[in-house]
Amino acid sequence: MDEERLKQAFSGKKVLITGGLGFIGSNLARRLLKYEAKVSILERVGAERRNIQDIADKIEIIEGDFSKDIEKDIADKHYLFHLAWQTDLKKSMENPKEDLTDDIGNLIILLEACRKNNPQIKIVFSSTVTIISDCKNLPANEQEKENPLSVYDLNKFTAEKYLQMYWQIYGVKSCILRLSNVFGEGQRIDNPNRGVLNFMIGRALRNEPLTVYGDGEFIRDYCYIQNYIDAFLSAGASEKTNGEMYLLGSGRGLTFNDVVGKIKKIVENLTEIKVTIQHIPFPGDEHKINKRNFVADYSKFNNATGWVPKISFEDGLQQTIEYYYTKYFKA
Repeated sequence: MDEERLKQAFSGKKVLITGGLGFIGSNLARRLLKYEAKVSILERVGAERRNIQDIADKIEIIEGDFSKDIEKDIADKHYLFHLAWQTDLKKSMENPKEDLTDDIGNLIILLEACRKNNPQIKIVFSSTVTIISDCKNLPANEQEKENPLSVYDLNKFTAEKYLQMYWQIYGVKSCILRLSNVFGEGQRIDNPNRGVLNFMIGRALRNEPLTVYGDGEFIRDYCYIQNYIDAFLSAGASEKTNGEMYLLGSGRGLTFNDVVGKIKKIVENLTEIKVTIQHIPFPGDEHKINKRNFVADYSKFNNATGWVPKISFEDGLQQTIEYYYTKYFKA
């Protein structure tokens, strides 16, 4: 959908974002404000607000857990973007019970609150392409068979099935977006378990070597955050997406060698740093999912909404590196 249609869809509407202080959620909140939506964020008590400092006075921040007053918070909302999730794959494997309780348990609370108090709300859920695991065909589409290989992926897949059941049985509208690798402004650059591309940007700007596992020829589909924000809003605004699951990415595969090479070039052009690249063996405990190849075929979503990634990988990478350099490193 184009900018004008999205603004028409969200202007004056009440929107609740769970996990709205995070990377995707804060970017989504900022765009919704641009479209004159009334934005509320549900977050745990004491959560870091760094990502929304510039818009904190323009949104409602609801502190608490999902079991308290969620029915009241949902009752008058037009849209719910459910982004709150434990995103560390390794942590999910170490403590599967906690993951199940926090992620699936909270989703059921949300769905029941919608069913009882606001069945007309539209839910957009952030899922992941890693549910598929190994792909038989590239680019991959929605026909690929799911094969979750971690607790994180299994819970995402379970969540998708709950959402689809509530649509089919109760008519609670939802749309599932399986995202490929996302990068951009607002994601941490100091955590190797939260977005490898942003982590590599951080290493380069800190004058640390970029470490590449194996031969670096494994292929990924990296998509810039603002392209995904377009996708979330298009999914919410369209009635064609109700009850549907979509596979998303840029549609372009890049080897990890390509990616670190581009990071090196931009950082060296922007700073006086000479970036080094080191190839090291895959760690013995590295998860299988990190060794597979992936490229997305997003044609199903394009047919439903007209969405295409408008910002190229190179332009998104340039903007992201300039953002972090200017904000944290430039003297």
